[in-house]
Amino acid sequence: MNTLLSIETRNAVLLKMAVLLEREREVLIATNKKDLDAYNGDDVSMYDRLKVDNAKVDEMINAVKHLASQDDPVGVERFSFKHENGMQVYNKTASFGTVLIIYESRPDVTVEAAGIAFKSGNKILLKGGKESLRSNLKIVELWHEALQEFKASNQWVEYLQFNRTETQSFLEKPTQKVDLIVPRGGERLIEFVKTHATCPVIISGRGNNFVYVHAEADLDIAMKVIINGKTAKISACNAVDKVLIDENLPNKDTFVKNLISKLKTYNVEILGDAAISQFDDVDAFKSDAIWYEEFLDYKIVIGEIESTTDAIAKINTYSGGHSSSIISKNNDEAKSFMENVDTAAVYHNASTRFTDGGQLGLGGELAISTDKLHQRGPIGLQHLVTNKWYIHGNGQIR
Repeated sequence: MNTLLSIETRNAVLLKMAVLLEREREVLIATNKKDLDAYNGDDVSMYDRLKVDNAKVDEMINAVKHLASQDDPVGVERFSFKHENGMQVYNKTASFGTVLIIYESRPDVTVEAAGIAFKSGNKILLKGGKESLRSNLKIVELWHEALQEFKASNQWVEYLQFNRTETQSFLEKPTQKVDLIVPRGGERLIEFVKTHATCPVIISGRGNNFVYVHAEADLDIAMKVIINGKTAKISACNAVDKVLIDENLPNKDTFVKNLISKLKTYNVEILGDAAISQFDDVDAFKSDAIWYEEFLDYKIVIGEIESTTDAIAKINTYSGGHSSSIISKNNDEAKSFMENVDTAAVYHNASTRFTDGGQLGLGGELAISTDKLHQRGPIGLQHLVTNKWYIHGNGQIR
């Protein structure tokens, strides 16, 4: 078992990572270019997540620097109680132990998610996708250099070069202790991990996020939020896939025409229900099953809805439990929507693209959980801990 590293050592390793990422910037981008050249898939969002450029390296450097500046999440007192027999009882945060992160095509996860788990006092096991192997191994090399600089064991960050069969076998019968598994990727990966894992799994689920344009919406805000949510980053799980437009919206036809026109400038494929598919440039969808789909593509479904109550019911039936937004000038309607929609993040007059650890004040995130235990939404530093009871006595017996 690795003894918990002091917070000074953990921070020093993170700051060293920032230096090393800057030093190896060109090498990392060149190494990633080999991964990009070898990628023969046609998944636009996968390619986008795989790519490491200067901006991505800047993000990695900022992530580890920010982590180093944050308070230690381990040993924080959550509760204290003085027993009538004189014992002093504390409940404090504690690291999980070993966290396995299984992910696809995202070399930045090898820095940011691993950094969060490391700062939280955990040993990290990384299992990345084969498409990003060169990039990931280069980053793990930097982790090891940073750890060695402060006489910490390389075992704190370990990369598992497993194929699918070996991964399944490890999930079912781990050859070392694993306390928590975090899958980062598409629904197939998450389902695979859930099916085979024998220890707790944090489900970083699908997006399929909705925007509801209420009858009392500010139409400029509605337009901005939908366009941003759909087109800013199609590979993000916080992107928008579905729009519900209140049938009582004043100037509804004009708004819909303007929205279609704007989406078309981004080459978004637009599918609509019976009411919306009457408009030019909108195709009718074949089946209601499309409401369940997460697109990760330049594709959107727009439908008409009768009321806030119906919008809530539709979102709760079809969404991935990630994010939803209401555009309305009516605060009571917005309150009702936000209280009753069953998603990890709910927005009023703002884009779902903010469901992100950095944007919501956590600094970064290990994952965005669509489960309700033990944490929902972005999982930041302060959430990647469990707890432990500390009881001090002087001979008390029961």
